[in-house]
Amino acid sequence: MTDRRSPVIAGVYATEQALSLPDRTAMDLALEAVRGAVADAGLAPSDIDGAQVDWPGPGGVPGEGSSWARMLGRDLRWTSDSMLDNAGSRGLLKAAAAVRAGYADTVVVGGCKLVSRGAGPVGAGVPLEFTDVWGSYVIAQFALVAARHMHEYGTTSRQLAEVAAIIRNNGTTNPEAMMYGRGPYTADDVLASRMVATPFHLLDCCIVGEGGAALVVTTAERARDLPQPPIAVLGGAMEYHQAAYANPALLSEVGMLGRDAATRAYAMAGIGAHDVDVFSLYDPNSFEIIRQLEALGLCGEGEGGPLAASGAIAVGGKHPVNPDGGCLAYAWNGTQQMTLKVVEAVRQLRGTAVHQIADAELAVVGNAGSGAQHYEMSVLGRTG
Repeated sequence: MTDRRSPVIAGVYATEQALSLPDRTAMDLALEAVRGAVADAGLAPSDIDGAQVDWPGPGGVPGEGSSWARMLGRDLRWTSDSMLDNAGSRGLLKAAAAVRAGYADTVVVGGCKLVSRGAGPVGAGVPLEFTDVWGSYVIAQFALVAARHMHEYGTTSRQLAEVAAIIRNNGTTNPEAMMYGRGPYTADDVLASRMVATPFHLLDCCIVGEGGAALVVTTAERARDLPQPPIAVLGGAMEYHQAAYANPALLSEVGMLGRDAATRAYAMAGIGAHDVDVFSLYDPNSFEIIRQLEALGLCGEGEGGPLAASGAIAVGGKHPVNPDGGCLAYAWNGTQQMTLKVVEAVRQLRGTAVHQIADAELAVVGNAGSGAQHYEMSVLGRTG
């Protein structure tokens, strides 16, 4: 990298992820995530001058990012008060833009989720027009897109089940995953589980739990003095069809959501889809992986089912997806599951992942998807 202000990821951290963390509070969980990422970067809290971190309280306006100034022990130059801006590729890209522009030099991104006891705005529900009126819910929104894809292209329930089995088995052998030791799973196991929302069986759907995660973005110049190999933010893009869950998702409108973002992100990074070594993608259900294979340019429209079922997304396949177990088996912890996707990508590029992809140099992180009707993507690369 020739630009001294090129943004890089210098630290990452994931807390314990579990169905329930009854002995934790939202504040101490968020603090663990932030302090862990800062320590991983070889920095002190007072080195951080930007905070895109969920604020669970107490004190301050609920959700106000500037409250983190007290916890970090210094005045901040950059903050964010939006949950989605504090997580995953969206949070990463906005922090990277701030660092490159000089608004801040070192930004921490992250937060936590405590479902069972709430966590102020971090754990609060959001009224959704379509959901409130008709009783739909998130998995049903994705099911609408999946069912139409199956009708249009002949995608099968077994292909969905193969995706679920591959990613779940990554988690069952990952000691950090919520479903560690629960498998192995076969496609038949997935198909034998109860139906949740046609065409999704229970094992086609992600788990729900509690936990936190964070990452630290700084300049390439600053990272030279830090202990971890810097991971470059090579490109990224976002794409929004409409407000999440305001209206039912239609395949004709969101089937290729992410294609424009991918085209721009690849061009920014100077790569093509088939150059990517590992994909860390949102998997609220098995179908969403099939859809993203198509939208991200790894195959043609309608060809994602056969490609995924062929084993291409397995750890030893051509396009490995979610080696940590993803949302299907590692963790879904609210919006911070998006940050966990970045954590896994960084670990892969550092060469420290549990299920390490050999010689991984390029990674793609994809967040949200067809049911949510928005998509954020980042391209990360090893610098040395």
